[in-house]
Amino acid sequence: MRIVIIGGTGFIGSRLAAQLADHGHELLSVQRRISAALPQSIRQLACDHQELHAVSSQLRGFRPDVVIDVISSSAGQARSTVEVCAGYTGRIVSVSSQDVYKAFGIFHGTEEGGIEPVPLTEDSPRRSRRDTYPRELLVRLRKERSWVTEEYSNAEMEDVVMNAAAQPSTVLRLPMVYGPGDYIHRLYPILKRIDDGRQVIPIADLVAQWRSPRGYVDNVAAAIALAAESTAAAGQVFNVAEPESFSEQEWTKLVADAAGWNGSITVIPFDRAPAHLRLPGNFAQHGASSSSRIRELLGYREIIDRGEALLRTIAWERAHPPDPLPKFDYVAEEASVSEIQGGPTRLPILE
Repeated sequence: MRIVIIGGTGFIGSRLAAQLADHGHELLSVQRRISAALPQSIRQLACDHQELHAVSSQLRGFRPDVVIDVISSSAGQARSTVEVCAGYTGRIVSVSSQDVYKAFGIFHGTEEGGIEPVPLTEDSPRRSRRDTYPRELLVRLRKERSWVTEEYSNAEMEDVVMNAAAQPSTVLRLPMVYGPGDYIHRLYPILKRIDDGRQVIPIADLVAQWRSPRGYVDNVAAAIALAAESTAAAGQVFNVAEPESFSEQEWTKLVADAAGWNGSITVIPFDRAPAHLRLPGNFAQHGASSSSRIRELLGYREIIDRGEALLRTIAWERAHPPDPLPKFDYVAEEASVSEIQGGPTRLPILE
């Protein structure tokens, strides 16, 4: 197949490009800068997503069977993709996020209503408001992902793509993605405590029980590649996630075990936990999701098992710590643990 990838050098896009190249497809990757990291077999085109019309003749001249848009996050970006591809592309595959669901709006306090049932499926209610995140979270998201705009709204993006008359489309809603190259460094807060010699990892009780979907980056890329290659994916929306939605406490233990740590994870009452452990959110609203549709319709299965995925991610996190390093109030953590255990504990305090 001839496939265009918009955003083929990012955290997920680079894995996707490599897998599709291995499958023998002819690829054109579109991103802001030419990258030496991509295989030489992949053609490249330097262009910002907002300026796709400026390179429309090159994109149409490539005659793609499928265009995969990894970085579209707003209606405006989606319209650019649809307009450039109209009449020249067999299908568009757009990468979205499970934050499109109303449940995540309930969690962040941007949606009104009661608790949404889980696991979330592709038919679960979506957000009714454009405001996906509280303002401060959107600002942080834009720093982490340069392609995110002020108009960030996956729901509006999905509507533009799925209602395009010129070609059928596919949408994949992604979970929290971890793995080598993760710019959010999702595993690092756990590993820092372990590598600092802590014997106890404390978690506030409301946070500890919260369940959310996750996926290893290579497995997520494999799901996108499968959807691009399969005609059965046309007109479909798919959740992508590991089969289990672990609680934060369960996930912490999985990471700690993979890192070879033999300490203990201690749950602390939320109102008695140090301020840095009292994370914001309505933790009564879980984000657990089902990925049964893509597994049943397309036969999707993870290509890397969780044990290996964690080992690879841990090795990368230790070799590439975030800058600046996160800081934790270990004195406050120790005091909280001592209080609930009914007496002082002798934990190392590292400077």
